[in-house]
Amino acid sequence: MKLLTFRKGDTRKVGLFLNGEIIDLPMAYVAVYDAYEAPEFLYDMRKLIAVGKPALDVVDYLARRAPPEAKLNAKEITWEPPVPNPEKIFAVAVNYKAHGQEAGVKPPERPYFFPKFPNALVGHEQPIVKHRVVQKMDWEVELVVVMGRAGKYIPPEKALDYVFGYAVGNDISLRDWQFPPGWPQQLNPYGQNWIWGKSMDTAAPVGPYIVTRDEVPDPNKLGLRLRVNGGLEQEGNTSELIFNVQQLIHWASQGITLKPGDLIFTGTPPGVGFPKGKFLKGGDVVEAEVEKIGVLRNYVVEEQ
Repeated sequence: MKLLTFRKGDTRKVGLFLNGEIIDLPMAYVAVYDAYEAPEFLYDMRKLIAVGKPALDVVDYLARRAPPEAKLNAKEITWEPPVPNPEKIFAVAVNYKAHGQEAGVKPPERPYFFPKFPNALVGHEQPIVKHRVVQKMDWEVELVVVMGRAGKYIPPEKALDYVFGYAVGNDISLRDWQFPPGWPQQLNPYGQNWIWGKSMDTAAPVGPYIVTRDEVPDPNKLGLRLRVNGGLEQEGNTSELIFNVQQLIHWASQGITLKPGDLIFTGTPPGVGFPKGKFLKGGDVVEAEVEKIGVLRNYVVEEQ
């Protein structure tokens, strides 16, 4: 399944992307069941994930019976982040050797995690704001893991059992804030100001939807690409991850309970902008792609 969160009017809903159309699941539920209202989990992706298989069974039933009026064109909706309200967002630094080489830093001995905050989330076809205090805005295409079950101290061999699905992410990085002038590299070679360098508003595009785990047999064999204005900037494969998806889940769950809807950005391949002296500017179109998942498209706008 390909599940998304969208708005039509003022209402946030969960939808199903199927055969190029979007099924408005609350509308379909009311029509199919002749109900007065739809269950809450059809308005909140995190709750749908937490309900688990019974919720997916409802979605599957609605997919086969949705009336024409519950089927929308993508142009009729506003795309939101698939999980707009995760409790936690993990991201990991230097998880591809070639990216470490281009950045001039040695990969860590175990995953080096940093947080991104929910205020940074933005959906497919939505603007990335280049804030007026930012000069060097960079791109990073990543596979994003969406957790499906709560777990702590998760063993790597069982880690994929805790996954709900996968999405495309773009870890927008504000390099002049992440690496302020005069920062002491010996203190932290991966950056200093992680909050402002990674979590300004709209610095975490995710989407366009969640592809459920059953459609991605091996998340460690997926191609990744990123284009700016049609030009290829990044290309890699998750087979090149230093710490694979299972290991990232294992390490992220050490002393921290992962919960349904939590997100894990898994790292970016080589081709980011700062080693090339290239950065995003107003009017740029950024397309991040992950094989078997889809293309996440966003538009850079300058803050006035």
